[in-house]
Amino acid sequence: MDAPLHRHTCEVAFGDTDASGWMHFPNIFRYFEEAEHAFLKSRGILGFDRARGGWPRVKVTCDYKRPLVTGDRIEVLLEIARLGASSVTWNFDVLTAAGETAALEKTV
Repeated sequence: MDAPLHRHTCEVAFGDTDASGWMHFPNIFRYFEEAEHAFLKSRGILGFDRARGGWPRVKVTCDYKRPLVTGDRIEVLLEIARLGASSVTWNFDVLTAAGETAALEKTV
């Protein structure tokens, strides 16, 4: 991703890994959502409002490139791929501390 709208740095939590020590595959989505909400909050937008609802998912895909383990420092890059009349398509890239791509995600 050449020019992400938002960069979110965090660390892989022990609770997100399995017995092998690798991040269990669905847990990567927590980090995407954390980055998304941090971006929205930085723009003064609520990710969920009881009166107005939230941002439901219609489709989510992820390509895993390399495993992540407990304590890995990662950077989640976020961009808007498409802004529709009633939808947003997000792209996320997860980079390791060495700058290697660990996962690519697209969500509508």
